[in-house]
Amino acid sequence: MSNKPGFGKSCVVLLSGGLDSATALYSARKKGFSPVCLIFDYGQRHKREIASAAKISRAAGCPYKIVKISLPWQGSALLDKNLPIPVPGQRNKLKGSGAQQLSGSAGIPSTYVPARNTIFLSFALSFAETIGAEAIFIGANAIDYSGYPDCRPGFYRAFEKVISVGTKAGVERRKIRILTPLIGLTKAGIIRLGTDLGVPYELTWSCYRGEARPCGKCESCFYRALGFKQAKLQDPALRAK
Repeated sequence: MSNKPGFGKSCVVLLSGGLDSATALYSARKKGFSPVCLIFDYGQRHKREIASAAKISRAAGCPYKIVKISLPWQGSALLDKNLPIPVPGQRNKLKGSGAQQLSGSAGIPSTYVPARNTIFLSFALSFAETIGAEAIFIGANAIDYSGYPDCRPGFYRAFEKVISVGTKAGVERRKIRILTPLIGLTKAGIIRLGTDLGVPYELTWSCYRGEARPCGKCESCFYRALGFKQAKLQDPALRAK
């Protein structure tokens, strides 16, 4: 089984530019798939991740498409610059019609983008069905994460049911799988796996603020730093700055 793109079965990889999605991409290559990366420009404050995703795709030798979509109702601190980016220990409630219910007792942070993974997977599914891909890879993680409901295993099992009953591929029994190779790993485990796979973590971007350097304070930076610390490795993205 070759580890080079262009061999094996085709798949779509949702690539954000962060370390989880980059690891998922290299995991897909290791499993013998020939990936095509889907990168979303959805109005996120941290647009820097888009350029990182493109660099990672090129480093992996994989084609990519950047899809620009608009979520004009916003509803997230990642989309609305008037909302503060929370730091670990905080759960800043969203303001506005109905949005305050997204955080609070459930502990879902204001960086939750309403139905984001549902939207992204829907685009990926349409693309996968069009090109005859057999799988969609997503770097979702249910262990070291911020509490997003669309990062849990049950969500992906449910989406596979949607595929089976709501697509031509499903009706014709041409299965399109949703593969989540990182779902049960700690952040340190993801980093160790990616290091073994040769993921160029120096190209990745995780910070929600999207400034010249990672802020080191937001939850994404927190989990990334904790992961490298627990893996007993230095973050190459910080060395590269």
